[in-house]
Amino acid sequence: MLILFQRDDCHLCDLALEVLAQARAPEFESVFIDEDEALEERYGTRVPVLRDEGRGVELDWPFDAGRVAGWLAEDPT
Repeated sequence: MLILFQRDDCHLCDLALEVLAQARAPEFESVFIDEDEALEERYGTRVPVLRDEGRGVELDWPFDAGRVAGWLAEDPT
């Protein structure tokens, strides 16, 4: 499962959504870190962050469609 950690009213987060659409990323869940103290502490200065729960890996911004596609295709072993 993919998760995009983001904030409300975040220009970079809007750009990340566009990049994910360009990369034809599989379905993902958007999680807003605002008002969640634990997520704010973990991702506050890093959003947007794309996380692959299955592989336990994260991709920090900035990323483009090519980088997302390559990251999704990486073998976790």
